[in-house]
Amino acid sequence: MRMAHSLNEWLWQHKFWLPPGITWEDMKESEDIHYPKPRDLLLSIPFALILVVIRCVFERAIALPISAKLGVKDKLRPKAQPISILETFYTVNCKNPKEGELISLAKQCDLPVRKVERWFRRRRNTDRPSLSKKFCEACWRFTFYIVSFFTGLGVLYDKPWLWDHRECWTGYPQQPLQPSLFWYYMLELSFYCSLVFTLPFDVKRKDFKEQIVHHAATIFLISFSYCANYIRIGTLVMVIHDASDCFLEPTKIFNYMKWKKTCDSLFMIFSAVFLISRLVIFPYTVLYNTYYYSMEIFQPFFGYYFVNALLITLQLLHIFWSCLIIHMVYKFMLQGTMEKDMRSETEESDVDEERENMMEKEKNGIAHFSNVTNRNYIQRNGSEPLNNRAHLTNGHVKER
Repeated sequence: MRMAHSLNEWLWQHKFWLPPGITWEDMKESEDIHYPKPRDLLLSIPFALILVVIRCVFERAIALPISAKLGVKDKLRPKAQPISILETFYTVNCKNPKEGELISLAKQCDLPVRKVERWFRRRRNTDRPSLSKKFCEACWRFTFYIVSFFTGLGVLYDKPWLWDHRECWTGYPQQPLQPSLFWYYMLELSFYCSLVFTLPFDVKRKDFKEQIVHHAATIFLISFSYCANYIRIGTLVMVIHDASDCFLEPTKIFNYMKWKKTCDSLFMIFSAVFLISRLVIFPYTVLYNTYYYSMEIFQPFFGYYFVNALLITLQLLHIFWSCLIIHMVYKFMLQGTMEKDMRSETEESDVDEERENMMEKEKNGIAHFSNVTNRNYIQRNGSEPLNNRAHLTNGHVKER
């Protein structure tokens, strides 16, 4: 108990959270003035759970019926036969065995290597999210980003720091917390916490690790900026991020609906908004603001370095995703149509399955063609098939 008390006192030293010369005594509240309190962040946990419940209801009651009406159909995938040895290897060891492991498993199951390889392809396919699941997830995120973005604009449109970025530091850190800013913060923090709760069940893409880093950095940034009263700069970060996300999710939705022209148009709009907001507006409005303008008001302290480190982490992720987007735009300019999302898990196993089916069909087609030609040749010559004739020991043929 004493250790926890000592740790709590060490953690909340004013030198970590406040500029030099400012202590917690200077942040005392009155009837009309309220400042952010760290314990307020605990409200985000029940709010996040509420958002998870709302999401489940939304996806089942609204998004799923909409997907059916819009013709979003799940692809029929052949299921892998239940083989205990392969299933154990799949769940315990790895999902994509190497060639040596395939040969070993084939011997254990007394099956051809090709059949074992096909089993793993089909088994991986069953774990991949269906098209309707992707559609429902994109609909939920689109709904939230629209609500969040316009909520942010409604909260910030009359705030001076939206138009003059130096106003972020006027009177810092003694900047009273307004109720609208509090609820905007709770909305954003609760949403990102809900994404962490549903991370194991959401659609996993190739940038899954980068998404985890992004969610962690965002939650830490929102939480620390609230505790250190970086509320004004935090609101700018959130509204900038929501701007491009409002176009990303509908691009996915129309892609799942196979509306290629609409999808391509939205993708180009999203690319422009993302690159401008994340590579131009964010560095100037946020990074330059926190790194240079803030030092006009106070000397650097731990909170200054920590916030800037988190913002730079976000910017590195922006650069990573921008490279992917620029590559997709380049492909679009060459091919005239949008390439599939490079972050999505591709069903390369389906291609292999279809290739094998095509090879089998070609073989069957050749055999069928051979049978048909033989039959036609026999009919044209007025003779019968050989299996209707009896061979004598002297080599002559006797008609049956």
